Formats: sequence, C-alpha cells, structure tokens
Amino acid sequence: MSGLRRGAMGLLALLVAGCSAGAGGATRPTASSSRPAPSPPPVVTPSAVPSAVPSPKNTRAASGDPAAALAGMSVEDKVGQLFIPVVYGSRAGASSQENRARFGVDTPAEVVRKYHPGGIILFPWAGNISSAKQVAALTTGLREASSTTPLLIGVDQENGRVARLGSLVTRLPGAGAIGATGDTRNARDAARVTGEELRALGISLDFAPVADVNVNPHNPVIGPRAYGADPAKVSAMVGAAVDGFHAAGIASVAKHFPGHGDTSVDSHTGLPVIRHTMERWKRLDAPPFRAAIEHGVDAIMTAHVVMPELDPSGDPATLSHRIVTGLLRGELGFDGVITTDALDMAGVRKKYGDAEVAVRAILAGVDVLLMPPDLDKAYGAVLKAVKSGRITERRLDESVTRILRLKDKRGVFEPVRTDPGSLKSAEHLKVAERVAAGGQARAQSLEPRPM
Repeated sequence: MSGLRRGAMGLLALLVAGCSAGAGGATRPTASSSRPAPSPPPVVTPSAVPSAVPSPKNTRAASGDPAAALAGMSVEDKVGQLFIPVVYGSRAGASSQENRARFGVDTPAEVVRKYHPGGIILFPWAGNISSAKQVAALTTGLREASSTTPLLIGVDQENGRVARLGSLVTRLPGAGAIGATGDTRNARDAARVTGEELRALGISLDFAPVADVNVNPHNPVIGPRAYGADPAKVSAMVGAAVDGFHAAGIASVAKHFPGHGDTSVDSHTGLPVIRHTMERWKRLDAPPFRAAIEHGVDAIMTAHVVMPELDPSGDPATLSHRIVTGLLRGELGFDGVITTDALDMAGVRKKYGDAEVAVRAILAGVDVLLMPPDLDKAYGAVLKAVKSGRITERRLDESVTRILRLKDKRGVFEPVRTDPGSLKSAEHLKVAERVAAGGQARAQSLEPRPM
C-alpha cells in the first residue's frame, strides 16, 4: 500500500502499489506515455457514464443522517459513492494530462464533480504530495468540489516502509519495529500521532493498520509491515492501533483479509495461493481481524489472494462471496465498510476484465472499489449491473449506507479545519523517539551475547 520518476509528458510511477504495497514495486503506468490510449466508453445506456457538468451547489447533503443522505441520491450518485480513485495534480484546480486521458476532464475537482466518488486516495507519484500546506489546500479543494456528499480523503500511511507523506509528518517506526517492542502503548500512540497529523492535513482515513500475521520469511509484500508472526501479539497491536486512530478521529482500515502473511508471491504482480485450512485460518489469520472488529475498526480491506481451502472457486478473496460475505460478514460478524485492495493490481485482474471485476466485487459483498484502472469502465459496468438488476438496488443501498455511516461517525459531514503548521509537534516527536527507542532496546536484548 516506491519511488517516482517523471517523464517529459507525465508520471511514470514505480511504486509499492495501492494499499497492500510492499517492497516490490508495481508500475503505475501513465495514460500519456506507456499506457495505451484510454478505452472507449463502456457499451451501456447513454446515461451510464456521468456528465462532467457540475451539480448545483445547493444539492450538497447538509445532514449527517445516512438515511436522509441516501434518500437524496440518484442511482448514479450511489454508484459513485462506491469508488475511491486516484486523481492527478497538486491542486484541485490544476490541469493534468493524466486526468484528461483517464477521466476525460482536466482537474481533480472536475473528476470529483463528474463521478461523485465516495472518496479520493492521495499518492506522491500522482503529484498529490509535496508540502504540508499544499496537501491541506488540495484536500480542502477536493472537499469543496464535492457538491453532493462529502468526500472521504484517504492515504496509505502505515509508517515505516509504506509512508506516503514522507518527511511532511512525524517519522515513526513501522509495524514490525513496533511489534518488536511488545508494548501495545507504542502501537496506540504511534497511530494516534499519525491520525492527528492526518487530520491536520484534511485527511479523514488511513489505510492502516496491517492485520496480517507474517509467518513466511520469504513474503515479498508484507514482511516488516506486519506487527509480527504471533497471532495473539499481532491481535493486541492491531486493536491498540485502531484505538489510536479513533482517539485522533481518523477512520482506520485493517488489511488484508483473509490474511496475506503466508505467501511468497506479490499480489501486485501475480496471484498468490495460500493453502491454509479453515482450522489454520481461524487459528492464525483470523484473530487480528477479530481484534480489529472488537475495537470498532471502520473498514477492512480484502486481499487479492486465492485460498482454495476457504473457497475452491479459484477466485481471489476480493471477488469471493464465500470469503467476503461468508467469513468476514458471517463468521466474524463485521458490518462496517469492506474495501478492495487496489484494483489495478495483477492479482485481481488475471481472471476477469476490469469491468467484470468491479461488478463481481460488489456481488461478493465489497462496498468500496479502490483505484480501478479504468474508472469510466468500472463505473459504467456497475451502473449497468444495477439498472439490469444483476446488482439489486437494495444491495447498492446497503453499501452506500455503510459508507455514509462511516463518514458520519468520523465527522466527514462536519466542517473540516486544516492546520498544517501543527505537524511534528514536540509531543509527537517525543512519542516517535520513545517508540523508536523501545524497538532498538528490544532488538539489542535479542542479540546473541559473547560466550
């Protein structure tokens, strides 16, 4: 959930992609360079792809009541709420060839007005992140562009190896180092500090914590992003981190369900197969997600992994009704928001086309479609499925209601005040120093002593 290179006409991004980013970089090709020309609009009814004409300002939902907000939405607005795409540029009103090639409009604000998405996710490789003041201005401009339902604005700020905000915020150790301290206060305090600084930038959701139990030393994508290899210890850390984010007023996302810790394949570039039995899954993979749910986690992210013992269909978990609805909703009793991992990752694109993937994810029980590689195609496919009855309007309303409840719970309907000057406060730096020192002390205590 990574580096950046700029070409003459656009961004060629080599990154640890999406929200399950690991050490291996996955390419985010640009539409203006190595990416093929944008696909033609999907073959659906003329109203399937939304118009770029902005909605009247007075249509904005003034109430945080999810039922009232839902009642005021068209089917097109509801479908838009299911998506969290990437937009390109440092300002809401800044033109970008990437936006024009991918979305048919020039600016991030126009993308928001065209699709009415449920949220936006920020990345440095998309030109979204350069300074604290710039990020705060961007998030403010994106919110102002949402004339109907207010936006969730998210980021992948796990700390450690996956830290999209870089040096803008207080530098904190990653989950592996925090887990090594054995002190859940460190997980809670690190998440609280991160959450407070995200709020100061106008960001309302963090795609963290990682709830995977990393039992495979050859895992190329999780590794030190996990709190450890012991499910009980990881569970305690995950629960504490969720508490820390909530203390800061930030929505948190536990990832990657049903568990990405025992694989030697990176789902950015392939489709991992994990052969855990149901008994092993319940004992090893499930406990941290149970802990996250017990602590009120706002959302859970699916993994693009195949677990044939849990679902013999061969579909990745993101598209599996047995796993998403059967295990996460049924077995674990989660009724919050379920989001996919990034839909431009190879692990979810191997079996079905990008349009069908979006529809199948909703049918599996997912609520949020994160970073579809072709938003026009995915939006049109989901809208067509709703209008044909393949996705019932009741099913659509269930997902939109969960998304609206999350927004209401985390204050997204309320005025958002940014304070970029408050980052890296003395208190936050002190917490970071204490947590880092705890990890170093623990590492030293485990070093072999001379005989």
